[in-house]
Amino acid sequence: MAAQTTAVPAQRNALDRYFKVTEAGSNIGTEVRGGLTNFLVMSYILVVNAVILSSAGVPFGAVVAATALMAALFTGGMALWANYPYTGAAGLGINAVVAFGLVKGAGLSWQAAMGVVTLEGAAVCVAMALGLRRALMDAVPYQIKLGIGAGIGAFIFAIGAFNGGFAIGTGNPSDPVALGNFNTGTIIVTIAGLIITAALYARGVKGTLLLGIVGATLVGVLVNAATGGAEYKALPGVAVMPANLLDTPDFSTIGQGLNFSVFAKLGVITAVLTIFSLMLSDFFDTVGTVTSVAAEGGWLGKDGKIPRANRVFWVDSLGALFGGIFGTSSNTTYIESGAGVAEGARTGLASLVTAILFLLAIFLAPIAGIVPPQATSAALMLVGWFMFKPLLDLNKTGDIDFATGFAILLTVFVMPLTYSITNGIGAGFLAYTFLKLVSGKGKEVSLPMWFASLAFLIYFADPFIRKFLA
Repeated sequence: MAAQTTAVPAQRNALDRYFKVTEAGSNIGTEVRGGLTNFLVMSYILVVNAVILSSAGVPFGAVVAATALMAALFTGGMALWANYPYTGAAGLGINAVVAFGLVKGAGLSWQAAMGVVTLEGAAVCVAMALGLRRALMDAVPYQIKLGIGAGIGAFIFAIGAFNGGFAIGTGNPSDPVALGNFNTGTIIVTIAGLIITAALYARGVKGTLLLGIVGATLVGVLVNAATGGAEYKALPGVAVMPANLLDTPDFSTIGQGLNFSVFAKLGVITAVLTIFSLMLSDFFDTVGTVTSVAAEGGWLGKDGKIPRANRVFWVDSLGALFGGIFGTSSNTTYIESGAGVAEGARTGLASLVTAILFLLAIFLAPIAGIVPPQATSAALMLVGWFMFKPLLDLNKTGDIDFATGFAILLTVFVMPLTYSITNGIGAGFLAYTFLKLVSGKGKEVSLPMWFASLAFLIYFADPFIRKFLA
C-alpha cells in the first residue's frame, strides 16, 4: 500500500509538523486510531509475559510493570527518533527460552538468564555499530524481502488462528494440526471478533481492527461472566472487570539482568553458543518484521531500502539490551505493528499514542489486561492478509529464477510451520545461496548474504555442536 501524496497546508499544528503527518498522506485522527489499535493488539503481552516469566520465579507484578515501562520506552523511541509507526515490547519466544530453557532447563537463576539476554542485546548493539544490520538489510534481494513479508503474514495469520482456537496442535506426529474445539466459550469470542472485523472491513468502515477488538473483548467479558470466570481463570484479570482500576507498580526486576554468572554455570563455549543463538533470532526477527511492515506502509523502496532504517534498528537493538537489564526479556519490534499500519498509521505519532498508553498501563495494568487473546485473533488474521498481499505482485518484479522462487517458498511456509521468523528467513537464505552456487550463479550472491547464510548454518547446526561438545 503506497503512501499517499498530499498537498501540505501552510497552517498545521505542532504534532503534524513534527511527525510530518500530512506529508505521509495521513491525518491526526488516523494516527491516533492506529496507535490505539496497536496498543490493544499488543496489550496481551503485559499478562502473557508475566505468566511465562513468573513460572521461572520472576515476580508477576514486577514483570507487568517493567514490561509496560520498557514497551513505552521502546515504542516512544520509534516515535520520537525514527518517526515510524513501529511498536515493540518483550518478545514472545525469547521469554520462553529464558523461562523454560535457561532457568528450568539449564538451571540458571532468573537473574542469570536475564544476564544472557543482556549480553545478546549488547552483541546486537555491537553488530549495529559495525553496520552489519543495515548492510544485510540492503543486501537482501527485493524479491526475497517480499517473501519475508508474506511469510510473516502467514505467520501472523497462524498466530491468530491458534490464539483464537480455530487450530490446535494435536501432539501426534502423523497429524500434528487439527481444527480446534468449537465446543468452548472462548471460540465464541474468536468467531464474534471475526464476524465483526470482517463485516466492518468489507463495508469499508474506518477503525475496523480497533472496533473488532473492542467488540470481541465485550463478548469475552460476557462469556467469562456466564461461566463464572472459568473460561479465563488461568489468566488473572483477563475478560473480567477489575475490582481496582489502579495498581502500584513494582520495579524490583530493573537492574537484575546485570548478572553474568552464565559463564561459570554453563562454561564459556556453551554460554557463547546460547548468546549467539538468541542474538541471531533477535537480529533476523527484526529484519523480517521491519521489512514486512514497511512494505505494507509504503515506505519500502523498489531498491529494497527503508529511509531512516538505522534509527529503527538502533531502537530495536537498545530494546534488546535494556529488556535484559530491566528483567523483561529481550524487547523487539512487533509484527503486530502492522495492525496500526492497516488502520492507516504512517508516522511516529501513532507510536507516540501507543507509548503513552503503555505508560498509563503501568498504573492501569488491571484495565490493560482485560483484552483476551481471542479478541485480537481476527485482527491478526486480517493483518496477515495485508502483509501477504505484496507477494501477489511478485511477477511484476521480473523473471524469478528457481533459486529465488524456492527460497521464497521455504520462507513463506517454514515461518508458520515452525512458529519462527528466524527459521523461515534462515531456510530461505540457505536455499538461495546454495542454489545460486550449484547453478553457477554464486557471484550474484552478495558478501553479506554469504555471511548471513554461514551464520544460519551454525544456527541450525547448534544442537549437533552442543552434542559434540557435551
